[in-house]
Amino acid sequence: MLSIAAIAAVAAGIYLFGSSPTHPTPVQDDEDKVEPVGPQFLADSAYAYCEAQCAFGPRVMNSEAHEKCAEWIAAKFRQFGCDVELQKADLKGYDGTTLRATNIIARHNPKATRRILICAHWDSRPWADNDPDTLNWRKPVMAANDGASGVAVMLELARLVSAQQGGLKAELGIDFVCFDAEDWGTPQWADDQTNSAESWALGAQHWAQSYANANTNDTSHLSYGILLDMVGGEGAQFYHESYSKQYAPDVLKRVWRAARQVGYGSFFPRKDGGMITDDHVPVNQIAGIPTIDIVPCYPDCPTSSFGPTWHTVDDTMDHIDRATLQAVGQTLVQVIWTEK
Repeated sequence: MLSIAAIAAVAAGIYLFGSSPTHPTPVQDDEDKVEPVGPQFLADSAYAYCEAQCAFGPRVMNSEAHEKCAEWIAAKFRQFGCDVELQKADLKGYDGTTLRATNIIARHNPKATRRILICAHWDSRPWADNDPDTLNWRKPVMAANDGASGVAVMLELARLVSAQQGGLKAELGIDFVCFDAEDWGTPQWADDQTNSAESWALGAQHWAQSYANANTNDTSHLSYGILLDMVGGEGAQFYHESYSKQYAPDVLKRVWRAARQVGYGSFFPRKDGGMITDDHVPVNQIAGIPTIDIVPCYPDCPTSSFGPTWHTVDDTMDHIDRATLQAVGQTLVQVIWTEK
């Protein structure tokens, strides 16, 4: 992903902030005092799903590891009772490369007309173009955090939804969507940066257009969406992303409130971050589904505001933190199990 507020900032991986970092005194309101509901999210389980994806190696487009991991992800969702659709498409990369993409769509309770979207990208960045060592710039990224962590949280949520129905609305359906071809965006070392912003989130663009073209039945619309991107990093905090505030302010408020309700408000501070080009942009702009992005912000990191491992060869399991997975996962449990 990248910030499009300024191309110069993109090259350095820098957020542009709506406000300077502060540490406000927590404010309790009545909705903050709602008791936690739903099952316990198991961070160890999510960690294992993250590790299993990385065992295939970097899941770079058109690679054997990519194809095998897609099969594994689809099989896990089927194991947890979801109906799975593999949405395949040949997409064009920034350099004209044909990318054999697969969006993995897993539907819990597929007959339900009241539905929500939880999504993440699952492909790996082909180039570690933000690595401090220029010799690594053309090496693939393992993508333990920037890819595998979001899918891992979704898989654990799918397991919990399947295993524990108590308190979950019977009429609620969930679409878990794993977007492909998110991270084939123009590398920083490319000479031509023309249309760089459009070169990202290709799988989400395709999914959103397909959804918009096919969705003519108002009763089956997805009500809102939550994108998970890099949700397992050490020391992560998740600021309010600007597109999320623009298109889905109520969803953003609800998710951040849920984090406070389950005791993870410190991971979700009420601070403004940057405007980020990510999979939620086409979901909002093309599919018309109000969708937020849970994406970390490291305002004091000298290499990137997305964290020290972003688009580097160090995005490995060594830097995945169970505490971060737990905070995000339990927050999502609270959102899902309080869905009206």
